Amino acid sequence: MSRALALITGFISAFFVFYTARLLAVTSFLTRTRAGGGGAFVGAIAFPVLAVFFGWVAVRAWRRTRVL
Repeated sequence: MSRALALITGFISAFFVFYTARLLAVTSFLTRTRAGGGGAFVGAIAFPVLAVFFGWVAVRAWRRTRVL
């Protein structure tokens, strides 16, 4: 059960890493945002935080598993 949780949260973490890289590439490292594009700045903070959080949960769940 813990390994399944670790895999799922690991994939979620990888998604947020990818989306952070995509956000930075599309906005040229936040130098080219549209008018009213403040969400890009929120995403630039929120996505890496979520990636680290889900990665931490994945590592904790993976290590918690007991192998029989």
